[in-house]
Amino acid sequence: MATGWAGDGAVQDQIDATVDDAVKRARSRMQSGPGLTHCEECDASIPEARRKAVPGVRLCVNCQAAHDQEEAAFSGYNRRGSKDSQLR
Repeated sequence: MATGWAGDGAVQDQIDATVDDAVKRARSRMQSGPGLTHCEECDASIPEARRKAVPGVRLCVNCQAAHDQEEAAFSGYNRRGSKDSQLR
C-alpha cells in the first residue's frame, strides 16, 4: 500500500499516541483518597456504597451525570479531518 511521505506504521503510531493521550487525560482527572459525604455542588448526601465504589468521589450521581454530559460536548478530537470522511 502506498503511504506517500508517511513511513510504515505511521498510522498505527498516530492511533497509539491518541489512545495514550486519552488514557493520560482520564488518569489525571481521577480522584483518590476518601470520598466526600456530601456533593460539593448541590450538597446532597452521597451514599456510602458510591463512596466505596468510586474512590475520591466528590459529586452525587445527578451532578456527575450533568458533568459527564458537559464533557461529552467537547471530546477534543477532530473527527471530520480524517481522509475517509473527506472521500465521501
